[in-house]
Amino acid sequence: MSRVTVRVIAKSSPQPIGLVAACLALPPASLTLEYVHALDHSDANCSVATDKATVYGLVDCYKALGDAFADHGLVGTSQKQSTEIHSLILQVPPFPPTFQTATSFLQLLERTLTLRPFVATGTSEPTLGDYALFGALKNNVIALGLLTKAPHTQRWYNYLLTRPQVVKAIADVTAQSKVKAPAAEGKGKGKGKGDADAEGAKANATFELGLPNAVKGHVVTRLPPEPSGYLHIESTQAAVLNQYFARMYDGKFLVRFDDTNPSKEKAEFEQSIIEDLALLGIKADATSYTSDYFDTLQQMAVQLIKDGKAYADDTEQEKDSSSSSSNTALSPQMRDERMNGVASARRNLSPEESLARFAEMATGSTEGKRWCLRAKMSIDDPNKALRDPVIYRVNDLPHHRTGTRYKIYPTYDFACPVVDALEGVTHALRTNEYRDRNPQYQWMLDATRSRKVDVWDFGRLAFVYTLLSKRKLKWFVEEGHVSGWDDPRFPTVRGIRRRGMTVEAITQFMLQQGPSQAFLNLEWDSIWNTNKKVIDPVAPRFVALDKEGLVRVKIIGGEGKPAPGQLESKEVLKHKKNPDVGTKTTYYADEIFVEQADAATFNPDEEITLMDWGNAIVRKISRAGADGGPVESLEMELHLAGDFKKTKKKVTWIAAPSEVTPVTLLDYDYLITKKKLEEDDKVEELLNPKTEFRTAAIADHNVRSLPAGSIIQFERKGFYIVDKAFDPSKPDQPAELILIPDGKASSIALKYQVPGGAGGEKEKAAGGGGKKAAGGKTPAKDKDAVAQAKKKGASTKRVGLPEVAPKEPVESVMKSEGTKGYDIPVRTKMYRMDPPYGTEAVETPVATKMHDVKPFDE
Repeated sequence: MSRVTVRVIAKSSPQPIGLVAACLALPPASLTLEYVHALDHSDANCSVATDKATVYGLVDCYKALGDAFADHGLVGTSQKQSTEIHSLILQVPPFPPTFQTATSFLQLLERTLTLRPFVATGTSEPTLGDYALFGALKNNVIALGLLTKAPHTQRWYNYLLTRPQVVKAIADVTAQSKVKAPAAEGKGKGKGKGDADAEGAKANATFELGLPNAVKGHVVTRLPPEPSGYLHIESTQAAVLNQYFARMYDGKFLVRFDDTNPSKEKAEFEQSIIEDLALLGIKADATSYTSDYFDTLQQMAVQLIKDGKAYADDTEQEKDSSSSSSNTALSPQMRDERMNGVASARRNLSPEESLARFAEMATGSTEGKRWCLRAKMSIDDPNKALRDPVIYRVNDLPHHRTGTRYKIYPTYDFACPVVDALEGVTHALRTNEYRDRNPQYQWMLDATRSRKVDVWDFGRLAFVYTLLSKRKLKWFVEEGHVSGWDDPRFPTVRGIRRRGMTVEAITQFMLQQGPSQAFLNLEWDSIWNTNKKVIDPVAPRFVALDKEGLVRVKIIGGEGKPAPGQLESKEVLKHKKNPDVGTKTTYYADEIFVEQADAATFNPDEEITLMDWGNAIVRKISRAGADGGPVESLEMELHLAGDFKKTKKKVTWIAAPSEVTPVTLLDYDYLITKKKLEEDDKVEELLNPKTEFRTAAIADHNVRSLPAGSIIQFERKGFYIVDKAFDPSKPDQPAELILIPDGKASSIALKYQVPGGAGGEKEKAAGGGGKKAAGGKTPAKDKDAVAQAKKKGASTKRVGLPEVAPKEPVESVMKSEGTKGYDIPVRTKMYRMDPPYGTEAVETPVATKMHDVKPFDE
């Protein structure tokens, strides 16, 4: 056959991952795969050139590739399979995805994959249809968020993620998407009518999401962060969605700093937000400040007074705790009046007198500080947000941008809608906790004769055991409970990034949540699980061993045994499923180290597997003191010809004479011990007494060169991020690596146990993907408890279970008839829990015609 040339634009949406994976599954001698920055058809992201023709666009490219390589089984081995595959490819939904099309697509996949391993009937290997549908799913962040609800699709998707050609396709496309186009490429290419029509057809699909009054090319969204703290996870949701909608409608996305309260704001916070947004790939078309409009806002406030829509009020003010010169908070009197629908004594103040008071406020004088300006909306509206809110107040602290030029500042309720209108915002997207303020927002626009802005809200995102209030987070910083705003225990972007969260995972997770109207108080498992899927295919693998109780092993014989005192080395893959990650040097010696937790499970003459080396037979075990003491040393004989598939224990090890890397492994717990705070809860009473866990360990020599920020996996321990790199000039100071939660229950569960409840504090991290003892044996005390229970003959309670769930299954005894009958030995991770109604039998009268059946053993 003639050679086929496939050209793809990696930096495109959607990314052609499926097409690239299909190409990598074909013989390279017959195909050329090229990455380019532009094609002759500006609306296409790929092309396939054969001896017959050149086609553009994913669907046509898949068909051309399938026709060209039909003899290779790319579209199955029969006409029926080929027809089925092409039919499925035609059902891929348009990009970008919508909630409706994503759901339909997932349902199609689930129906197709329910009774078969791959999408085409009768196929035992992936075909073009699998790669095409996988690529579509990989680009569909909404469908990925629903993947757990489609078990058959999830099984298929996870399997394809392990295929070498898919792993390489994802890595190559990701790498190529970061390559900048040459300056001259694509220069001078205009858009013809055909291009415009294609763009219009592509954009029409986005309208299904339902932004009100959205017009392609005219949508403007904005993110209005207050520079009073670092960007946190909830603000990230707003940032991602605002940018997402702006790009969907080919519109503009603005970032405007709401810098209206000098008491809380700092230039440091502003700079950190700018950096964090850039880190997240959030790029605004323009950046502005509410302070840019202070003069305009003040003029509008004057006009409101003249129109009889605002009045000055000197009802006793309660000072803001952060400044003696700010009266941003309501006094008990003003609060009570608003709550009870009582008009202020100053509500009917004449416009002339209110103007005079407002002018006095602007001077920042002692008299001016007594007053504020309130919008004249309503006294007793059922929506309390409409009961004459404060729109201007005095604050004579220096502003971080304007200095002491202004003494009065607008409130967010007044400034936000007005500046939205001034900046051309068409859609104000915000969480629905502000829904009661939506009529207030509209009143401000009407009262100031401003242009219309559509408010579109979505459900607020929160996480269990997590504080998102900047005021409370600031308290943790100031009280020294954390190291700073970037502490790994903090829900700030910098905090979770420092703990190993990737930008791709954050963005993907936020888009998966979508603009739901429901308040979401989520567990952390979903976002960390999303993160694991991002890092797992590319994280290099290394070895670390807990330093405490480290056991020296002497290799006493066997073919392949290194010479005494000599180090042998071999280059091995850093990631067995992804060769592109590179190689590392592994050292072998006649003396190695293994962990105490592994050594304690070995039996004499047992064959085990030394990972990345081969099998070995345990010949001698030396313990400290009597039987059952810790292992002090081992002797093993290599058996490299042994089958590793037949051994139960695969253990990590490090050559004893090699240059090891001292490391400290860190894990963290939540800062508070309550899942969801109530209004009356006091944070200081819910502080977690121990939130950091440190474990001394040694790692292989490859870890010495890892820079800070590197994400790796310590085999059989979990994923880690290098927080503090090893410094060769300070060999006594260990590198520090933070455990990255993997989304499993053990990695995101609260480690602290409430006093008087089950269990106690754990001194070591349970950890995501935590290391398991190689043998998985039941502790002796649990065995004794089971045996004793069997001997006694019956206990209505389960025997030998701990107070908290164990990492490994333990043996227990159950009764066949609940509280009577014969013994059933089981292995379980269940923990002990007494019945809520007590240990005494409870009589439950039941009206039935069934007769009694005696237990089988009676």
